Amino acid sequence: MTTATIAKPTASTASSTPIVDVKDLNVAFRTGKSTTVRAVNGVDLSLGRGEVLALLGESGSGKSVTLRALIRLNPGHITTVTGRIVVGGIDVNTLAPQALQDFRGGVASMIFQDPGLALDPVYRVGDQIVETVMRHKGVPRAEARKRALELFERVRIPSPERRLDAYPHELSGGMRQRAMIALALSCDPEVLLADEPTTALDATVQIQILLILRELQRDLGLTVIFVTHDIGVAVQVADRIAVMYAGRIVETGPVEEVIARARHPYTLGLLSTRAHGGRLEGKRLATIPGNPPDLSSLPPGCPFAPRCGYAEPRCREADPPVGEISPGHVVRCIRAVA
Repeated sequence: MTTATIAKPTASTASSTPIVDVKDLNVAFRTGKSTTVRAVNGVDLSLGRGEVLALLGESGSGKSVTLRALIRLNPGHITTVTGRIVVGGIDVNTLAPQALQDFRGGVASMIFQDPGLALDPVYRVGDQIVETVMRHKGVPRAEARKRALELFERVRIPSPERRLDAYPHELSGGMRQRAMIALALSCDPEVLLADEPTTALDATVQIQILLILRELQRDLGLTVIFVTHDIGVAVQVADRIAVMYAGRIVETGPVEEVIARARHPYTLGLLSTRAHGGRLEGKRLATIPGNPPDLSSLPPGCPFAPRCGYAEPRCREADPPVGEISPGHVVRCIRAVA
C-alpha cells in the first residue's frame, strides 16, 4: 500500500449525538437443514456525525456482513438478524419495503468492493446515476444529469461528460470505483458504508481513491464506516478502529491509541504481520498461526484461543470479559482486563 498523509477532520466535525447506533447485533445464515453460520455475534457500534470508523480484520471475520446489515442487504430468505440497528434516527429492522428503498441511498449508501459487479453492465454509467437521482429526489432528467456531471467532476473523472455516456466495461478499474463513489453520493446520504473500496486497485490508484474519500467526507460532513483488512488503510482514513474476529469486536478505540497500545492478542498479531516502512530488514514477516474458526461450530470461550500464544485454560471455558483500558479504548480479553 502506498503511504501518504491524508488530512483527518478535526474533532469539531464530529457530533456527540450518535447517527449510527447498533446494539447487540447478531446475524446468522441458514446454509442447510441443520446448519447455521453465526457470522456476527453481539456487535455494538456507535458513531457520531462526521466520524470515520474502520472495521478491521481477516476475511470471514464478519466485517462485510455487519456493513450490509446496516442497510439490510444480506439475503432475507436465509438470514436471521437480531439486535437494534438505528441509522439516522431510523430503526432499520422495522422498515417496510418502500421505506427501505427510500432509506437506501437517501440516508445511508454503500460503496461496494467490486464496482464492476455493482454497476449494471448493460446501462451507461451516467444513466444509472440519473435514474437514482430521479427516483430519490423527484427531479427532471436534465437536472439529474447535471447532478451526475457535477459528481463526476467532484470525484475527478477526466472528460466527465463523455464518461457519463460510457458503459462500465469502457472504464478502468479506478474510473469505475470513482463512478461508484459518485453513485453512492448522488442522493446526499448522511452515512457512507465503504466495503473495501480499494482492494482491487493498484497502489497508486488506491491512494488517489482514499484521498478523494477523505476529502468528500470532510467537505460533506459524512459519517463513514470503512471495511478493510489493511491496517495501513485504516490508519490513513479512520478516527477510530474496531478490530473484528469471528463476528465479534475484540478491540476498539481511537486509531492512535489502538496502534500504539494494542492489547488484544489478535490486534497485536495483525500489527506484527505488517512490514513497517516497507522493509523486512532481513527478518521473516510474522504470521498468525492457524485458521479462523468455523462460524457454524464456534468453540466455547474465546474464539481466538486456539490461535493465541497467550491462551490459558480459562480462555476456552467462558466468553472473555470486556474492559475499558483507557477512555474509548475497549478490549475483550482476559489478559487485558486482569
